[in-house]
Amino acid sequence: MPDCLKSAVSRACLYEPELNPTYAEMAEHYGICVLPARPARPRDKAKVETGVLIAQRWILSALRHRTFYSLGSLNGAIQELLERLNRRELRKLKKSRQELFDLFDLPQAQALPERPYEYAEWRVATVNIDYHIEVERHYYSVPFRLLREKLDVRLAASTVEAFLKGERVAAHIRSFVPYGHTTLKEHMPPSHQNYLEWTPSRIVAWAKKIGPQTAELVEKIIQSRTYPEQAYRSCLGILRLEKHYPKERLENASQRALKFGSHSLRSLRNILSSGLDRLEEKHECSESALPDHENIRGSHYYH
Repeated sequence: MPDCLKSAVSRACLYEPELNPTYAEMAEHYGICVLPARPARPRDKAKVETGVLIAQRWILSALRHRTFYSLGSLNGAIQELLERLNRRELRKLKKSRQELFDLFDLPQAQALPERPYEYAEWRVATVNIDYHIEVERHYYSVPFRLLREKLDVRLAASTVEAFLKGERVAAHIRSFVPYGHTTLKEHMPPSHQNYLEWTPSRIVAWAKKIGPQTAELVEKIIQSRTYPEQAYRSCLGILRLEKHYPKERLENASQRALKFGSHSLRSLRNILSSGLDRLEEKHECSESALPDHENIRGSHYYH
């Protein structure tokens, strides 16, 4: 019976409290029933409060003047005091806590699971049009039929699992490469023509409505990926920039990105936010503004 702390209870409620998924999974692994205390009702867990008070008096107070230089030495000191506390005879019962545990609790205890609980965090991720979900700045594939579905993601130290209504639909080895892609072939659609309305040619056609430079940049980004679908996020991000910038600026920024080989949405955003695309405009204006004059020597002068 825990308190309603956030690491145990995501949403406190008198009738239907919502448990933290990680906490609930740990409890299920060890066969523990969790009944959170009512909000603002500390007496629901009076034995826990008493246990905290005893630990403070007999363990923390005894260690308050000692200095520890490693976690191992601290745990050793706590273990020593804990054993002394559990073997101390209670005044009324004339038995120690250890004796009471051996007499009543131990015979009813279940065997521990074969494997210890592996800590994992739970997230919610939406499947994007490239049939990938974003987890900790990395993209993992899921079956393409799940486009736009919201999935529960279990993020462990070495694995990433995706669930739809409690059923596991994808599992990957966890990757720590920022903005990289982990894609399984079986998650890919049979062909681009069957991939709903999203195809590389259609995205390039949308980019041509902005201009040829933008279309070329989008095409370069698609060609740079192992699978075209991996580029869809970046391409759609470029197309959505039209809501914030005029087409002329997007074209100039795309031209500059192509010139320097910066084929990414991030580079294009940096060019636009820093105004580097306007340098191209000023340069073109300064060249076109030169008047014809008899004192200006042409290129033939230097031959």
